[in-house]
Amino acid sequence: MSTTEKPLTDDGLPGLFHVADAMSLRGQRDYLRALRARLVLAVLAAVCGVFAFKVGRVDVAAVGTGVALLVMLLVEQHFRGSSPETKWYDGRALAESAKSMGWRFAVGGSPFPLGEDERAVELRFIQQMGALLKDGPNSGITPPDRPTVSQAMRDLRRADLATRKRTYIADRITEQQTWYAAKATVNERRAGQSQRVLYVFAFAGIIAAFARAFGYIGFDLAGVAAALIAAGAAWAGTKQYSTLARAYAYASTELGIVKDRCALVADEAAWAAEVADAEEAISREHTMWRASRTRATS
Repeated sequence: MSTTEKPLTDDGLPGLFHVADAMSLRGQRDYLRALRARLVLAVLAAVCGVFAFKVGRVDVAAVGTGVALLVMLLVEQHFRGSSPETKWYDGRALAESAKSMGWRFAVGGSPFPLGEDERAVELRFIQQMGALLKDGPNSGITPPDRPTVSQAMRDLRRADLATRKRTYIADRITEQQTWYAAKATVNERRAGQSQRVLYVFAFAGIIAAFARAFGYIGFDLAGVAAALIAAGAAWAGTKQYSTLARAYAYASTELGIVKDRCALVADEAAWAAEVADAEEAISREHTMWRASRTRATS
C-alpha cells in the first residue's frame, strides 16, 4: 500500500456496526460473569455440604450451602430477565452484517457495484442498513455517534480498482484470516488444558471416594470433585473450545483461497461478484458460530 492509500479500519465502518458491536460485547461480558458466578456458587454449596460446623445449635456449613444456593438462584433470575446471551448473539450477528455491508459498499462489491448513479447506490446502502436494524434486536441498541456512510468509505469507493483490491485483501481478508488462525490456535490449546483439568478433578474424586470407603477420611470430598467436574464441563461447553478451533481453522483456510481469487480479478464486474463471494464465506463462519452457541445454551 502506498503512502497515499489509507486503510479502512473499524473506525471507518457504519455507526450501526459500532453500536451492535458494543451491545454484543456487553452481553458477552454479562453472560460470562453470570455463568462464572453460578458455577462458583454451585461448587461453594457443595463444599459447604461436606462439612458440619455448628455454632450453638446452628449448623453454619448448612447455612452456607443455603445462602450459596439462594444467591445462585437470584443471579439466575436477574440475568434471565436481561437475557445477556441474546444480546451477545444477536448483537454480534447485527455487527457482522453491518460490517460486511460496509465493506461491500466501500470497495464496490455486489450489491453496490461501481458504474451506477452514486447517490442512488448510497441511498440503497442506507436503506439496507435500516433494514438490518429493523430485523435486528429490539433492545440493547444505543444511538450511534457515527454516520452510516463514513468519509473513509467514500474515499475508498472513489479509488481505482487496484487500490480497492489491495485495501480489501489487506484490511479485510488477510486481517480476518489472521484473526481466525490465531483464534484456532488459542482454542485448540484451551481445549487441551480444560480436558487435562477435568481429568485431574476426576482422579481426585476417585481417590477421595476410595479414601472415604476405606475409612481414611470421614467426609465426602468426592462430591466436591463431582461439582468441580460439572462446573468445568459447563464452562468448557459454553466456550466451545474444540468446536471453535475446528471452525476457525477451516475459515482461515477458506479465506486463504478467497484471497488468491481476489488477487486475480481484473475487471469491475468480476470484482463485485468476488467481493460478494468473499463476504458470504465470512458470513458462513458467523452463522455456524451462532448456531453452535445456541445449541450450547439451549
